[in-house]
Amino acid sequence: MIKRVYPSNDKVLNFKFVQNDVDFIVEEQPIKFSSYGNFLILKIKKQNCDTWELIDRLSKFLGVYSSDIGYAGLKDKRATTIQYISIPKKYQKEIKNFKSKKIEILDTVLHNKKLNIGDLKGNRFKINLHELELEELFHIEKLLKFVSKNGFPNYFGYQRFGKDVKENLEKAKDLLFGDAIIKDRKVAKMLLSAYQSTFFNAWLVERLKLDNSGFKLLDGDIFYDIKNEKLFTPKSINEKIIEDFKEKLITPTGLLPGRDVFKAKDDALKIEQKYDDSEITEKGYRREAIVFPEILSSKYDKLNKSCSLDFILPKGSYATVLIELLANRNFGWNIRLKESFFNNKNSGFNHYFFMEELYNLNQNRFYYLLLLIFFHYQN
Repeated sequence: MIKRVYPSNDKVLNFKFVQNDVDFIVEEQPIKFSSYGNFLILKIKKQNCDTWELIDRLSKFLGVYSSDIGYAGLKDKRATTIQYISIPKKYQKEIKNFKSKKIEILDTVLHNKKLNIGDLKGNRFKINLHELELEELFHIEKLLKFVSKNGFPNYFGYQRFGKDVKENLEKAKDLLFGDAIIKDRKVAKMLLSAYQSTFFNAWLVERLKLDNSGFKLLDGDIFYDIKNEKLFTPKSINEKIIEDFKEKLITPTGLLPGRDVFKAKDDALKIEQKYDDSEITEKGYRREAIVFPEILSSKYDKLNKSCSLDFILPKGSYATVLIELLANRNFGWNIRLKESFFNNKNSGFNHYFFMEELYNLNQNRFYYLLLLIFFHYQN
């Protein structure tokens, strides 16, 4: 797995970052709903429940296919999340009787279309960083000002690739080029998306290394017009293109290889073609290389040495990538496991979480984690 690099940060910070329902809160920034139509939009708050579990619970309760339920984006499980879901209007009465400890319906409104992936403006995050020294806070605030003005690399975060990265990528290759058949369409799509994403991340690393002071634009780059949501390729990188990029009006894009996708030209193509794979028959995409966060606030608690960050990201961008930039180190699934293994013993031991995580790991890790549990109780 290629290491995500962050040239704008020259210092490694060792603050503690853990994904859980207290320290990681995300709320979708919705599109404008029509207030009429054949679909009911549910504003839902959920804790320790990912989007797939939410859809599964709603579909079983209403007695409908999961495909009848629309959603604008996928949300992490280890978090408190507020997201919007659409169901057919005819279930308006039945949904009032839905109850769950994890899931709360906050509000409803009518809409004239079923929600699809991307039907949101962005996501607002509230994230807590712990064990942060005051001098480190000053460095973080400096970085936040920098990325607010200049943007940050729009990598796919570690969540995109699953717990067993190498194994998942091999499965994706076998699915694409071998004889593997995966009946579950969601699993197959996630594996293929992860495989495509590795090319994008590797390309972005090389492009960032061209200039440590900022993202260097090249002739032939394909840009994304942020306001009009359109792709375009200028004849050359002129002063207007550079100025529009500085003003956050446009941003360069990278390739997720596949069919039916625009390819870069000229100088940009020389690098992009190294991270293309013409044998991939899945739909290809272009993704913004640099995104611009809206930093709302950062509040420091001197007593507890913690910092609460509040910011908005464009849809499809990973908050964990921004946190990685601040720390200048790559995170992984261990940030989720640590919380459950070594949390304050007075707060209790999350048995369900342990068994779920153990079930998803391979046998060697399974026995290793059993030993950790044993020593946890011994102490």
